Amino acid sequence: MKTKIVLASGNKKKLKEIREMLPDFDVVPCSELGFTDDVEETGTTFYENALIKAKTVSLALGLPALADDSGICVDSLDGAPGIYSARYAGDGIDEHNNQLLLKNLEGKENRNARFVCCMVYYKPNGEIITATGKTEGYVTHAPEGENGFGYDPIFFSYDLNKCLGVAEPEEKNKISHRYRALKELKDKLV
Repeated sequence: MKTKIVLASGNKKKLKEIREMLPDFDVVPCSELGFTDDVEETGTTFYENALIKAKTVSLALGLPALADDSGICVDSLDGAPGIYSARYAGDGIDEHNNQLLLKNLEGKENRNARFVCCMVYYKPNGEIITATGKTEGYVTHAPEGENGFGYDPIFFSYDLNKCLGVAEPEEKNKISHRYRALKELKDKLV
């Protein structure tokens, strides 16, 4: 029988990715078990926000829970948008976030950036397992491609030598920050 892990997220894309990466576990979204509350992310780091979500869901349901927090960090903007990546422009719309980031980078030579993902696996007994993944690249001057979501259309991946907006999902998933964090976490769970 597979160990059940509750995913502290309703994001279907995350759920699919995580199920594919953790085939030895029964990964279920928290909403399937009746947890539908929005957990307020009050942390100041990716780790703190992931911990808040995982711990809240785990304690509410009495099961191990997995949560992540991720975003893009740009060197010349002192790591911004960072933990505010999803709501950088204030409305949560990817295109608006991208436009604001491009505007804030106007005139800046250093466009180096990385996607960062912190995963936290929290057990009701208080045990915590963490993993972090990063993908290095830079922010382009204009969107390219229709693939992916979030900042993918304006992120040039050093691993793939192309913009994530033109990368096939299979290519992106092999080098993504979430993939790398999940790979590290999987090694710690087995």
